[in-house]
Amino acid sequence: MTSAIPVGDAYPYLRAASAGIRHHARALTPRTQHIASPADRVHLDVLHAHLTALHRLLDQLAESTRPPHPAAGRHLATAHTRLWQSAAAVHDAFHLLPVAGDTPTDTECRPERLPEGPPVLTICQRHLAAGHVVRRKTTPSDLNTPLHGHTTTCSQ
Repeated sequence: MTSAIPVGDAYPYLRAASAGIRHHARALTPRTQHIASPADRVHLDVLHAHLTALHRLLDQLAESTRPPHPAAGRHLATAHTRLWQSAAAVHDAFHLLPVAGDTPTDTECRPERLPEGPPVLTICQRHLAAGHVVRRKTTPSDLNTPLHGHTTTCSQ
């Protein structure tokens, strides 16, 4: 089966990001041990940054695809919503992880206590900015709807 997209350098940065994620997923569990190391706050912050960047990309793709191809645009909009749900879950997990020297029950958002100190754009600021886009384009019922009845044109 041949790809409709040329394998050249059509999207080199997306290819590099995907390769980086694959490499990171393989590196989480070294071959010498069978237990993966648990996520830490820095790890989840970086993952959240990746998810929100992908969220913005899917938003732009859905908007530009919808007029000429409404069905494909709807699927991209659904992916956009699901990606927001993933980013929200990562954000919540970030706050459930303990901070060195704090009690594990402290889940309040405090940018000054982030692992690297208060960066220019903390996970919470990033999450709020992405949330504004979601609220403008998505209803609360869409955000809470599980992915049921999804049909695909691919055969398995």
